[in-house]
Amino acid sequence: MADGKIVPGKATPMGAYPHVKRVGDFIFVSGTSSRRADDTIEGVTEIDGTKRYDIKKQTRAVIDNIRDYLAQESATLSDVVDVTTFLINMDHFSGYNEVYGEFFDKQTGPARTTVAVAQLPHPDLIIEIKVMAFKKV
Repeated sequence: MADGKIVPGKATPMGAYPHVKRVGDFIFVSGTSSRRADDTIEGVTEIDGTKRYDIKKQTRAVIDNIRDYLAQESATLSDVVDVTTFLINMDHFSGYNEVYGEFFDKQTGPARTTVAVAQLPHPDLIIEIKVMAFKKV
């Protein structure tokens, strides 16, 4: 039986879906952003009325959120087998890839797909990541 969870202390999903869902030995983490529980967004600053976006900070916050979601199912980032990343601008790929490499490596890390999208559910989000993990029950 599938088990979905909303994780306390995290940003409430923006739609009708759980943060994480287990189906047997597979764990699916919904598209995750750098939104905080208070709906502010990591990696966004405003200087003189101009917003600045930090792909490295947003990527790190996204992966930290994913790590917390996986922990709800007694899993870790090392259990991740597939990653799909959505960037609103491929000019951010280098910064994203640098931070991603702090958590996963080319030899033992998960399969990965990265695509550019026109926009994400909030105008200050520049990255969203969803993952699938495998962890024996």
